[in-house]
Amino acid sequence: MSDTPKTPFDPNPPRRNFYGRRHGKTLRQSQKGYLSEDLGDLRPRGITVQDNPDRRPIDPAAIFGDDRPIWLEVGFGGGEHMVHMAARYPEIGIIGCEPFINGVAMLLGKIRNAGVSNVSVHPGDARDLMDVLPDASISRAFLNYPDPWPKARHHRRRFVTPEHLIPLARVMRPGAEFRVATDIPDYMRQTLEEVPPAGFDLVAETPEAWDDWISTRYEQKALREGRSPHYATFRRKG
Repeated sequence: MSDTPKTPFDPNPPRRNFYGRRHGKTLRQSQKGYLSEDLGDLRPRGITVQDNPDRRPIDPAAIFGDDRPIWLEVGFGGGEHMVHMAARYPEIGIIGCEPFINGVAMLLGKIRNAGVSNVSVHPGDARDLMDVLPDASISRAFLNYPDPWPKARHHRRRFVTPEHLIPLARVMRPGAEFRVATDIPDYMRQTLEEVPPAGFDLVAETPEAWDDWISTRYEQKALREGRSPHYATFRRKG
C-alpha cells in the first residue's frame, strides 16, 4: 500500500475503482491560488473515506447553514452550468462533484467572478457523497455531458448504471427532477434503458434544452463537431 498522504484534491477511496482523469495540464498560478485559498471553505465535510471511515450520514443542512433545497451536479466539468444555476436560483444550494482537479480549479475561478455563495464543491467521486447523504435529501440532480466511455466493454463505467443510479435514487426526494444532457446517441439509449428501473419516471427526451439551460463548453464542442445534443428529464418516483 502506498504511504503517499491523502489530500483534499485526491480522495481516491481505496474500496472502489475510479475510471477517468484526476489531473490534466499544469495549473496556472491563479488556479493554484483558487485551490489553496477557496476550496477548503467550500468543501462539504465528512465525505471521503479518509474523513469519515465509518460512513456516518452527514447533515445536509450544515453545508449551507439552513434547510434550503439542495441540488446536486455530478461531474460539473468547467463549472459553467453550476455557477449559472447558483446565480439564477440563490434560494437553493448546489453541491457539485468533480474528481478532475483542473475542472475544480476552473469552477473556483468562476465562483469568485460570479460572487455566488450558495455552492459546495466535493473534489472527488460522487459515489462517496451519495454514500453519506441521508435518504430523500436532494431536490434536483444534473448529469451534463458525462464521459461517454464509447467502447462497449467500458459501458459499465458510465454513470447511468445501477451502481450509480440506485444510490442516486435513494438520496433524491420523491418527485425530484433528474436531468441528463448528452450528445452521444448510445449514451442516451443507455440512459433511457437504465434510469427508469432505478426508480424514475421519464418525463421527456427531446433535442430542445430546458428553459434555464446554459450551453457549456462541452456542448459547444459537440455542436462544432456536428453532434446533436439531447436532453432527458426524469422524475423520482414517489
